[in-house]
Amino acid sequence: MNAGEGSTALDHETAPDGARTRHEEGSRSALNEPPALPPVDRAFAWTLLVTSVGAWIASAILVAERLHLYKDPGYVTSCDINPWLSCGTVMKSWQAALFGFPNPLIGIVGFAIVVTIAMSMLAGARFRRWFWVCLQIGLFLALAFLGFLYYSAVFVIGALCIYCMIVWFFALPMFFATLKRNLVTGTIPAPAGVVRFFDHWTFVIVAVAEVLVFGGVFIQFYDAFLG
Repeated sequence: MNAGEGSTALDHETAPDGARTRHEEGSRSALNEPPALPPVDRAFAWTLLVTSVGAWIASAILVAERLHLYKDPGYVTSCDINPWLSCGTVMKSWQAALFGFPNPLIGIVGFAIVVTIAMSMLAGARFRRWFWVCLQIGLFLALAFLGFLYYSAVFVIGALCIYCMIVWFFALPMFFATLKRNLVTGTIPAPAGVVRFFDHWTFVIVAVAEVLVFGGVFIQFYDAFLG
């Protein structure tokens, strides 16, 4: 044993009991507790978790309803309320299985990944820049796909799926919260004015987007909603 090691051991042995206890508790805390998230990441992680869990649940219900339709073509889905609010009508369209299998299966996998990312962040995980860029691209593609399904349901099929609308609702804050996080942290380079705008106005952007999406639904199905 060298002199340095002997000194460390001696200091530990001769330290007061209270100081030793505090040192041991601090060591255990450092081992068990994840490092604190920066405020922007902490708020973002909770936003990501809530929105992804909500969208995942809606996707799971859609998958279950679609399985019932496979077993019984005459099955009436839980959200078949009238000719306009009819998940069954939407599910039987070709747009509902764009890649040869039910679209909600994509949501089951995709939103589960986002839930895992959010939980990992809350547990103290850190990810590299390329990871966040890939997530942003993935959420953009998801939003574009949902935009196609929105247009198809509202303006082509002429029927609404309640669970699909829940996914639309959660997808918007999920995408824009991720964009805000990536701009504020410098993951996605942007002019200072753009960063400040998203830092202060993302909530308003999401609110306006929600109004546009569901306002379009209300206008298109005005007679159905108001009789």
